[in-house]
Amino acid sequence: MNGKCYVIGAGDLTMGELAVTEDDLVIAVDGGLSYCGILNVEPDLIIGDFDSMSDGELQALEVLKQDIPERIITLPCEKDDTDMLAALKYGLERGFKDFRIYGGTGGRFDHTFANIQCLLYLKNKDASGYLVDGTGMMFVLQNEAVHLNKNLEGVLSLFSLGKVAKGVNIRNMKYPVTDFTMSNDYPVGISNEFIGKEAVISVEEGELVCMIQYVE
Repeated sequence: MNGKCYVIGAGDLTMGELAVTEDDLVIAVDGGLSYCGILNVEPDLIIGDFDSMSDGELQALEVLKQDIPERIITLPCEKDDTDMLAALKYGLERGFKDFRIYGGTGGRFDHTFANIQCLLYLKNKDASGYLVDGTGMMFVLQNEAVHLNKNLEGVLSLFSLGKVAKGVNIRNMKYPVTDFTMSNDYPVGISNEFIGKEAVISVEEGELVCMIQYVE
């Protein structure tokens, strides 16, 4: 599958249009449907229990249920999977391996944290996921190395998702690190800085969440 799966949540949105192609899949999650106009995309699927929609949005959804019922999945309010995770599972079932989540941060902190866990869920399913907004992005590393564009400007922070992450290396950034062990109870990896070189971040054993904040 060459396309990307774009998943639009109901959190904060700080960007404009998305450039999607015919190979991509666009999923609006619950109240994220209201962002589709801002992003200039038409969702291929609308999924959720729709508990975060306003009365006006619910009325619009009822019209869509009549016009395109095959593109709407209504989930029960009481369930184990979050609406976001249900959307990601649908994308995986369709064969997608590259996920871009918009509107997945801000608002309720528990929703943001759950979406970070969703990034690890995707990683464990041999897929990659990115929480994206106009000011930065987040992704998860698991026993791997990533190379970051030399043109990036801003700060990068790393946090261990498990108890420890071993063999952490940071190259070509202001604060280099070699063979470091990070724990999840000490935020030593915050606010590193890009220096105009291709940065390389790696972890030999464990999981890290990488947060990049762009320069305003």
